[in-house]
Amino acid sequence: MCLESVGGLAMHVILSKLSPLETASVACLSRSFRVWASDDSLWAQYCSHDLNITSPLGPDGNPAPSFKAAYGAWREGFSMYPWPLVIRAKRCWSRLKEWLASNFPEVLPTLRKGASEEEIEDFESTLKIKLPLPTRVLYRFCDGQDLPDELFSGSLPSSLLGIIGGYAFYDHLVNVVLLPLSQVIQDTKGIMHQLGFGSRAKYIVVAASATYSEKIFFLNCSSGQLFVGTRNLLTDKEMLPCVPDALISLIDDPKGCQQQDAMLLWLEEHGRRLQEGIIGVRKEGKIRSINLFPEQPPLCSCAITNGVKVRASAIFVPEYSNLQDESEKFVFSYSIRLSLSSDGCLINGVTFNSCQLHWRHWIIRANDAVVSDVNGEAVIGKIGGRKRKPI
Repeated sequence: MCLESVGGLAMHVILSKLSPLETASVACLSRSFRVWASDDSLWAQYCSHDLNITSPLGPDGNPAPSFKAAYGAWREGFSMYPWPLVIRAKRCWSRLKEWLASNFPEVLPTLRKGASEEEIEDFESTLKIKLPLPTRVLYRFCDGQDLPDELFSGSLPSSLLGIIGGYAFYDHLVNVVLLPLSQVIQDTKGIMHQLGFGSRAKYIVVAASATYSEKIFFLNCSSGQLFVGTRNLLTDKEMLPCVPDALISLIDDPKGCQQQDAMLLWLEEHGRRLQEGIIGVRKEGKIRSINLFPEQPPLCSCAITNGVKVRASAIFVPEYSNLQDESEKFVFSYSIRLSLSSDGCLINGVTFNSCQLHWRHWIIRANDAVVSDVNGEAVIGKIGGRKRKPI
C-alpha cells in the first residue's frame, strides 16, 4: 500500500511524531509529502517544544510569516551552535523569565536583549579569551542585566533586582547581578589587576553583588568551571568551585552527552529552585528581593506549635569562609522565621490574636552532629511580636 494513500489527517498524526529535521527530510519525498510537511500547525508544535514560543517570531523578535519560517530563522541564526545546546539555553532563559513575570516582574526590564555574534567576538578579542560554548549561547539569549541608577545612589531602592538573588544577616547584605558583557570587561580588567593575575589568566567576572557586601563569581573560560571568592580572595586569590567538575563537559561526547559548563548548570539549578518554590521573593522591611534561604523541606525545617509556625533554614556564605582555618572553613548563616496562623495562637484552649517571643532554643546540626545549642532570651535581647495573619 502506498503511504500517500493514508490521507492528510493520518499523515499529520505520523509527522507529529517526528523531529523537525525528520519532517524536513520527509518533505523531499514527493509533492504530497512536501505539502503535508509544510503544515504550519506541525511547525507551531516544534516552535513550542524546542523554543517555547507560541507565536511566529524570529530570534530578533520580529514576526515571521509562518511558524515554519520562524523555526527556520532560529535554525539559521544559531547555525554555528549545536542545536540541542541552543534549545537547552533557550529553555533555561524562558523558564527564568516566566517565573519572574509571575513572581518578580520588576526584574524583567533589567534583562538586556541577547548579544550578537559580533558583540561576543569583540568581547573575546578585548579580553583575549574564548567563552565556553554554553556560556556563549546563554549570552546570545540575554546579555546580563542593566540596573537602575538608584542602586548606586547610596540609598536602598524598593527592590533589589539581582536575578541571582542573595541574603541579609546583621549588617551583611548580598544581592547578585548577572553582569552584561560590557561590565564584565570593566570588572575583569579591574579585579584581575587587583588580584595580581597575569595577562594569560582565563578568568572573567560574570556576576557580583550590587550591594556594599562583596560577593564575586568568576568563570574559568578554559575549564568551564564557575568559582566564587572567599574571604581570602583579595589576599590569596582564594576561590571555591560552584559545580562538581565531573558534571562539566566542553565537548560533545560520542555517547550523546551534551556540552555543559558550570554557568549553564548553575542557571538551570537556580531556575529549578525558583520554580519549585525552594527559594523565592522575600520582603525584608520595605525591600523585595530573591532570597536564597530555602523555604521548602528538606532544606527548610518547619514546625507548628500552638498556632505559631517556625521555619528554619541555613545557607552557605562563601565570602565569609576561610579555607585556611578549619574553624572558619565553611561559614553558614541561618534564618529563623516565625508567623502566626489565621486562627491565632491557641494556649490551653484560649485563642490569642498576638503573641511575643520571650525565649528561644535553637539546636543547630551539621551531618547529625550538634554544632551549636542556642538557649536564651529572645534574639539579641529583643522580644519579637507576632499578630494574627495567614501563614
